[in-house]
Amino acid sequence: MPVTMPYDLPARAILEAENIFVMSDERAGHQDIRPLRIAILNLMPLKVTTETQLLRLLSNTPLQIEITLLHTATHTSRTTSAAHLESFYSTFDEVADRHFDGLIITGAPIEKLEFEDVDYWPEMTRILDWTRTNVQSTLHVCWGAQAGLFHHYGVGKHEVPQKISGVFEHRLTGSTSHVLTGFDDVFLAPHSRHTDVYAADIEATGQVDVLATSDEAGVYLAATADGRQVFVTGHPEYDADTLAREFRRDTDQGVAVPVPAHYFPGDDPAAEPRNRWRGHGHLLYANWLNYCVYQETPFDPSRG
Repeated sequence: MPVTMPYDLPARAILEAENIFVMSDERAGHQDIRPLRIAILNLMPLKVTTETQLLRLLSNTPLQIEITLLHTATHTSRTTSAAHLESFYSTFDEVADRHFDGLIITGAPIEKLEFEDVDYWPEMTRILDWTRTNVQSTLHVCWGAQAGLFHHYGVGKHEVPQKISGVFEHRLTGSTSHVLTGFDDVFLAPHSRHTDVYAADIEATGQVDVLATSDEAGVYLAATADGRQVFVTGHPEYDADTLAREFRRDTDQGVAVPVPAHYFPGDDPAAEPRNRWRGHGHLLYANWLNYCVYQETPFDPSRG
């Protein structure tokens, strides 16, 4: 089944060219189906790129999904046009009285800032508090995962000596969470961050289980037992060339960053990287939609 999105959203044409089934909101209105209502709080600078990456993963299930794109009202984007935000995005205040089956909170390139120093942190805490009553399950990604762990459970982040960047092997921790259904015992996933969260701090909460870790990149996946809070510290949504574009952006700006590990063939930045994590990225999002959202959400989300 398709993801429902506005007809003129830029991501739509890209996904249709990839033979991904998308549907206009007009056509969806004629179907006698209650679609899952999924919101995406997009904190990334290149919002169109992130929209496309996430919608690609959300499309690969038998469920019909209605997307609401959100941006922060207390931060002005310098990399996405005001016209795009006006056409396709809402602010939190515009949806605060609604209930959603699921919410995705993306990463943001602000990891080195203390949470309280982020200009939209007060708005972010309002959103995180709101998810407890108005969202069936929230999927936090990268900085979004760190923000959620900190606000809900007091888990701090720690700056690392060298940026964690690359495609790393991960192993399951033995948890029986449905989020892991179908996962290989060892799987690959990309990371791109300057800070880390510690497995011991997460486990010490007594409320969040660590589900998958990497010897090199640390915690990758954690969740509450009821699946209402899921935390992914990496970027399973990344395209094959995303880490390469980030690396070249940083080096062009004179920023000293390591060559992404286990990413370029032969560790040669001139070589074309390949996507070796796509399957598990799709599986993670499908499991989240099925087990944490669809199987748990009431038919009338306002009664959740």
